Amino acid sequence: MVVVIHAGAGSLSDDLREREVECRVALEAALASAATALRDGADAVAATRCAVVEMESFPLFNAGYGAALCSDGTVEMSAALMRGPDQGAGAVAAVTRTRHPILAAEALLEAEQVLLIGERADAYAAAHGAEQWEPSRFVTERQLRRLHEHLALHEHGTVGAVCLDSTGALAAATSTGGRTGQPPGRVGDTPLIGAGTWADAHVAVSCTGEGEAFIRAGAARLLAALVERGVDLGAAADTVLEEVARCGGRGGLIAVNARGEVAMPFSTPAMQRGVWRERGGVVVEERSER
Repeated sequence: MVVVIHAGAGSLSDDLREREVECRVALEAALASAATALRDGADAVAATRCAVVEMESFPLFNAGYGAALCSDGTVEMSAALMRGPDQGAGAVAAVTRTRHPILAAEALLEAEQVLLIGERADAYAAAHGAEQWEPSRFVTERQLRRLHEHLALHEHGTVGAVCLDSTGALAAATSTGGRTGQPPGRVGDTPLIGAGTWADAHVAVSCTGEGEAFIRAGAARLLAALVERGVDLGAAADTVLEEVARCGGRGGLIAVNARGEVAMPFSTPAMQRGVWRERGGVVVEERSER
């Protein structure tokens, strides 16, 4: 069993450098939550959801509580979850009230629809038991300051998890608050199946970075196609980031294949990430500057 997580590719701001220990603890908690779920018999979907819920609760990560603010000071969050064996998928975009957007995405896994947006997505999540907050509760002083000072224009934080469970099934989950100062209504790659999130019988991938470039590259599905054709996972991941660069963007990704091999490349100055293996414990790289 393997779980891989990330907390976004970009640059490490001064406040993240100063609070490295807190970030590391949050990454370790996310991995521990997923590992506990797997040991208790949960599947890959549940494990990735557990990891992302933990990261959505940490105010220094750009997802859920503490999400980046749009240009008008509001929060619009997106998330996606994909199940490998049958390629079941659920995603939401521009949600403003669902405390854990990944739970809204999970609620769509068995639905006919794959992607819901805005207030209808929040309402669907609420109807399926996902806790709702007033939109103002998601706003932190840190993100208000960053919006005001425009300190995060080149930071593209997102959180994500991929998992291989004991049955060999794969799953991927991604959640984001978007980009600081983005126009309301902007949707990046996170909730777009095949762009920022993908899982099938061969590989699970979660992407982070400059979303528009990942969309144009079809990044997550491109990686899966390369792996299915027999390309080594690490080489496939590097090829994807080269294609993202060709589309004018930078970022990173995490991926795990059906053999339990892991790739975690990034082309930005840093990407916080970690891995848990059933026979190997936890490895966290919370300050992974190139």
